[in-house]
Amino acid sequence: MPACSRNKGRTSPRRRGEKRAGLSRWVTSLLAAALVCAGIFPMPAAHGASVRIKDIVDYEGVRENQLVGYGLVVGLHNTGDRLTNTIFTRETLIGMLNRLGVNIRDREIQLQTHDVAAVMVTATLPPFSHGGGRIDVTVSAVGDARDLTGGTLLVTPLQAADGEVYAVAQGSLVTNAFTATGAAASVTRNIPTSGHIANGGVVEREVPVALGAGGIIHLSLFNPNFTTATRIANAINRHLGSGMARVEDPRTVAVDFSGRDVAQTLYRIGDLTIEPDTMAKVIVDEASGTIVMGDNVRMTTVAIAQGNLTIQITETPQVVQPGPFSNGTTAVAPRTQINANMDSEHRLGILREGPTLASLVAGMNALGMGPRDMIGILQAIKADGALQADLEVR
Repeated sequence: MPACSRNKGRTSPRRRGEKRAGLSRWVTSLLAAALVCAGIFPMPAAHGASVRIKDIVDYEGVRENQLVGYGLVVGLHNTGDRLTNTIFTRETLIGMLNRLGVNIRDREIQLQTHDVAAVMVTATLPPFSHGGGRIDVTVSAVGDARDLTGGTLLVTPLQAADGEVYAVAQGSLVTNAFTATGAAASVTRNIPTSGHIANGGVVEREVPVALGAGGIIHLSLFNPNFTTATRIANAINRHLGSGMARVEDPRTVAVDFSGRDVAQTLYRIGDLTIEPDTMAKVIVDEASGTIVMGDNVRMTTVAIAQGNLTIQITETPQVVQPGPFSNGTTAVAPRTQINANMDSEHRLGILREGPTLASLVAGMNALGMGPRDMIGILQAIKADGALQADLEVR
């Protein structure tokens, strides 16, 4: 039989090997992609993180307003203010009853209820709030009430800094706290004298917002930075029109809205992405031993010697007995033993200049430094001038 006839319908060994290799490469690439998606293999680090402009700026004139009011909480289970001690609670209760037609001021009646508490009510009025809208309120005791759990806040007007009423609060309190008391001990979780009322405030007056008045609106950066502000202005000019945005100072970017729809333009600006610039800064919290470093922190080559000195003081007083048949008394003779040890394993080390934050941290870890040791060392390196960053100690 001819050779071609014998091989008809079969695949040569070379062709089979090529198919196996191709299949192996396909399976390998598919497995690698699955592992990367699962987070087992780290993805290559990007040069910088891009963020949306609306996540790092505020719009001028768009702000919240703080509200505050004084009221009464009733319905407490014998945990309210003691009216004999808190005069303002008693007077507020009498005044409220008089407004409701119950006159007890002219009568010799000693109020003994413990189910009422005087409270301060606070809330935040969001921008663009309209009449009839709902807001959350926080209620806090101002007298000697022990627990506000289960109480009901009576109608309380909430005023802003201008003295005008912008909302009215009322409703049942939720404290998310409890107190268990026994004969000899008690346990309290969270704060029972402070609670909140979800949607407990009704907006009565609107705060007008003149968005883009005069054809210009200012974008205010959360973290002032000339580089970030310039990148924001360049992104706006590149996508929405040349000369539309300009940088006024490290915090402010002015945008010209002449002939444009304000809401639509702000929507387009907010979705633009830039890479914000970060300052080289190290923040140290000595109380908790926390160290936070920015990515731009750099350090020149320095030599560090860090040793541990351990001092141990042991008191072993000894009892001294008098001699037999003597009139002496038993005495205690103090004995103190002091040992001072210096850890000799810590030698002079070289912390070389690193181009990235990762190399800096790796170098400090290689020298065997803990967080507490790093705090003192960073302060010394900053004093030496080798730390090319701002060091803030809290």
